[in-house]
Amino acid sequence: MPVTNKDRATSIIARCRKIAACTEVPGEITRRFLTRPMHDVHTLFRKWMEAAGMAVHVDAIGNIRGLLQSHVRNAPRIIIGSHLDTVPNAGAFDGILGVVLGIAVIEELQGRQLPFSVEVIGFSEEEGVRFSKPFLGSLAVMGRLNEETLQRKDQDGVSIVDAIANYGLDPTHLPDAVLSEDVFAYLEFHIEQGPILETEEAPLGIVEALVGQTRMQFIFDGQANHAGTTPMHLRHDAMAAAAKWIVAVEEYALSHEGLVATVGKLEVSPGAGNVIAGRVKASLDVRHAQDKTRHAAVTALIDSATSTAAERGIKITTHIELEQPAVPLDPHLTTLLHIAAAKTGFPNRRMTSGAGHDAMILAPTIPSAMLFLRSPRGLSHHPDEAVLPQDIEAAFATAMEFLAQLSDDKTKDGHA
Repeated sequence: MPVTNKDRATSIIARCRKIAACTEVPGEITRRFLTRPMHDVHTLFRKWMEAAGMAVHVDAIGNIRGLLQSHVRNAPRIIIGSHLDTVPNAGAFDGILGVVLGIAVIEELQGRQLPFSVEVIGFSEEEGVRFSKPFLGSLAVMGRLNEETLQRKDQDGVSIVDAIANYGLDPTHLPDAVLSEDVFAYLEFHIEQGPILETEEAPLGIVEALVGQTRMQFIFDGQANHAGTTPMHLRHDAMAAAAKWIVAVEEYALSHEGLVATVGKLEVSPGAGNVIAGRVKASLDVRHAQDKTRHAAVTALIDSATSTAAERGIKITTHIELEQPAVPLDPHLTTLLHIAAAKTGFPNRRMTSGAGHDAMILAPTIPSAMLFLRSPRGLSHHPDEAVLPQDIEAAFATAMEFLAQLSDDKTKDGHA
């Protein structure tokens, strides 16, 4: 019996839910880079990929990779991918949906002759939770993991290179993870993670560019002291300084169109209710489609932290964790994706992504395209994150038409 669109969407959602059960924390979805639940994730994906006729392996950074080889000798290759890890207490579809959809495409391609091979990659790390460094999986396939990055440590003092070895992989094989030179395109499916598509009643978004982003750590060093015996005017309260600065971050972002700035994480020391905070570590995430505007914002917010700290006799230090320029996606592939969606009859809109994705690591070198699916209520990085079955059907149909157009392109180029 042939698979109907409705059955396929139901199966894709069920697979995402099954992966969601692979978690570090019972009762929620939390799955960091190369933690124990990732073994279960790899087992499930290997089973589905092999059943679809793919040659499967896990590379040295923990990316799971399935290849459907073309019948054409020395054929070029397209990558379909997204990530396997999550933020703490996440939803079931961020990242995972893109990998599961990629496998569904391969299942549909069985028996069809394409002038290119298709490789589906589940990137082991994109969120940056465990090591405060995002995109480890996609950086590895682009050969951009340096020794300094590999020596970064998590909160338990485990380095990235040790985490790789502890997982059962060999870090000396990292060079083998780099993409082959025959890759000519990258396609990523992803939920929008925002409210725009739902507001406009469009199931799909064609991403034209990804915003640039800066991630930083700010450390406010004051003086811990007794909360009852230290007069207010004699305090060097790191928490008070950080709090004032956090409000300034929000005010600055509100006054600049298109800018978003977030302080999402605080670490307070010594962290007792009856002790004045002596040290506060704060994260800062700044994003904008124009790098010039983002850089100006970062400078202004560093100046704001410095002046706020000086008012209280507090030392401020800053460290850049990530500096990622805005990334345009490939105009030709983006146009093909738009045509594919229109040809299959699904409303869509061109848009910029406010979130970072693996595509922004690959796109500067490999022509790349992204297809967004509507996020109900605009929710993501949240347990109530969802996706609509009809939007999965729309994305799947668009992907198949996109590959058909690419096939025509490659046939004209002589890859037949």
